[in-house]
Amino acid sequence: MDIPLKKKRFTPKKLATVGGIVLLTSLILFVIYSSSGNSKLNVEKERISINMVTQGGFQENIPVNGAVLPIKTIYLDAIEGGRVEEKFVEDGAMMKEGEPILRLSNTDLELSLVNQETSVFELLTQMQISQTAARQNTINRLNQLTDVENSLIEAERIYNLNKSLLDKGAIGKQEFLQSENNLNYQKNRMKLAQQVMKQDSIATKQEATQSKTSYERTQQALKLMRKKVEDLVVKAPIDGQLTSLNAEIGESKTKGERLGQLDVLTGYKIRAEIDEHYITRVVSGQEGSFKYRDKAFDLEIKKVFTQVTNGRFQVDMEFKNKAPENLRRGQTFQIRLALSQEKEAILIPKGGFFQQTGGNWIFKVSEDGEIAYKTQIQLGSQNSDYYEVLEGIQPGDKVITSSYANFGEVQELVLN
Repeated sequence: MDIPLKKKRFTPKKLATVGGIVLLTSLILFVIYSSSGNSKLNVEKERISINMVTQGGFQENIPVNGAVLPIKTIYLDAIEGGRVEEKFVEDGAMMKEGEPILRLSNTDLELSLVNQETSVFELLTQMQISQTAARQNTINRLNQLTDVENSLIEAERIYNLNKSLLDKGAIGKQEFLQSENNLNYQKNRMKLAQQVMKQDSIATKQEATQSKTSYERTQQALKLMRKKVEDLVVKAPIDGQLTSLNAEIGESKTKGERLGQLDVLTGYKIRAEIDEHYITRVVSGQEGSFKYRDKAFDLEIKKVFTQVTNGRFQVDMEFKNKAPENLRRGQTFQIRLALSQEKEAILIPKGGFFQQTGGNWIFKVSEDGEIAYKTQIQLGSQNSDYYEVLEGIQPGDKVITSSYANFGEVQELVLN
C-alpha cells in the first residue's frame, strides 16, 4: 500500500531564492549606507604625518632664489669703433684704474685728428697775420693823430700871434680871419681823428675777441678729437676684476659695442628673481635671510626692477651686516623674503594635504587618537614652514598634514 509523503516546506530552490534576495538587499543597504553616512577608511599611522596645531610668532615670507653679484659692475663699451690691434690682458685679470686693456685702430678717426690739427695751425697763422695788420693799422692811425695834433698846435700859435698883431694894427683883418679859420679847421680835424682812433680801437678789440673765441673753440674741438683717438685704447675706469672680455685681435668693433665688464670686488650683493604675483608687495627696505655653512645672514632690498620677464621680476639685495667669506660670482642661495611684520597666529605645519583640500578642510585627529574626521577650516597667509589658521581648529588639536591623495572621498579615517 502506498505511504503518502510530506511535502517539504523549504526546497533547495526556495532557499537559493531567499538567499539571493537577502544578499541583494544587504548590498543595496550597504550602498545606501555608504552614500548617506560617514564613509571610513583604515589607515596605518606610520604612513601619515600627524602634527599638532600651535600658536606662536608668524611672519609671511616666500622662498626666492638669488645669485651672488659684485656690489658694483662697470660695463666697458667701445666709445669709438675700430679694429682690435692689441690685447694687453686676458679675461679674469685684476686691473688697476687707468691700466690699458686693449687697443683699437681707426684710420678715419686718426685722419680727422690730423685735419683738425691742420685747421688749428691755419687759424693760428691767420690770427697772427690779423694781429700784425691790426697793430700796423693802429700805428698808422697814431701817426695821423700826431700830425693832426701838430697842425692844431701850429694853427693855435699863428692865431694867437695874428690876434696880437691885429690889436697893434700890424696886420689886416683878412689875414687874422684866415688864421682863425685854419684854427677851427684843425680843431675839427682833431675831433675827427680822435673819433676814428676810438672806433678803430673798438674794432680791433672786437676782432681780437672774436679771433680768440674762434681759436679756443677750435682748440676745444681738437682736444675732443684727441680724446677720441685716446679712447681707442680702452683702459680700466676703476680697480676691479675684468670679466666677460669679448674681443679678439683683428676683430672689428662698432661704436657702443660691449667689450667686457669690470667687477668691483670690495663687496657683494644678491640678485633674486620673484614671481610677478608679488610685484605689488615687494618694495625697497624689505628684508630676507638665508643660511650658509650653518650661519644665518640678513639681507635688505635696495633696488626693485619693475620690468617683468617670463613672469618674474628682479630685486637687488645687500647684506645688512658682514657677508659670508669666500663668496663667488654666480653662487646661488634660497632666500626667505619677508612680506609682512611678525605677529601671533595659530599655525599648521605645511604639508601635502593642501594640494587636495585647497586649505578648506583637514582631517582632525580625535582626542583618543583612534579616528580622524573631516573638519572645515579657513587658512590665511603662509610662509615656508607654516599656514596661518583663521578658524576651524585650535592650538593643541592634532591634524594630518601629509597628502590625502589616497583617501578618496572618505569622511573618516580609522587610525591603526
